[in-house]
Amino acid sequence: MKIAIGGDHAGFAYKQQLIHLLEAAGHEVKDFGPFSDASVDYPDFAHPLAESVQGGLSELGILICGSGNGVAITANKHQHIRAALCWTIELGALARQHNNANVLCLPARFISLELASQITETFIATAFEGGRHQNRVQKIACS
Repeated sequence: MKIAIGGDHAGFAYKQQLIHLLEAAGHEVKDFGPFSDASVDYPDFAHPLAESVQGGLSELGILICGSGNGVAITANKHQHIRAALCWTIELGALARQHNNANVLCLPARFISLELASQITETFIATAFEGGRHQNRVQKIACS
């Protein structure tokens, strides 16, 4: 699977570890940055990642910042992006099953790396259920 990953300085260390995890699982990973833990502005990385997912260049995206909120808000400005802030494994599964989320947002300052890895694995492995959820997902976009 082609997966885009990015975030900000607070998510840098987790991003680096998740890249290794994803590549070891056989995924093709596109790193949108940042490329160090120096202070940056998360929209500079979240917008290009969202465009990659929206344009079909990446199948899913993962964004990591301190709270997860900033990257989620930014990514959700793009049509057809459904970015979900997840801090439990169950939320990662439900975001895919019920909302057909295509961007996972993780709060690095509030969850362990181990939990972030488990949420990521679950998010990627979980399929959208469709059915009664399909109509709801179709109503999300404004256009």
